[in-house]
Amino acid sequence: MKAAAVTGVILIVLGVAALVYQGFTYTTQKNEANLGPIHVNKTEQHSVPVPPILGAVAIAGGLFLVFKGSKA
Repeated sequence: MKAAAVTGVILIVLGVAALVYQGFTYTTQKNEANLGPIHVNKTEQHSVPVPPILGAVAIAGGLFLVFKGSKA
């Protein structure tokens, strides 16, 4: 397979994943206070939304690269 076709397949997979999951979350741990032997930590969850249009654009671009890479 040519490089353009491989890149297109990767874009299609990432676009489908973006449409299915519609974002991702990650967790951070923050040190709030140290009072001698007592440590107070705070765990926060952050959410990063991925717009569905981004997934659709990735799929369309991937399809374009797959067809363009297969013809060349």
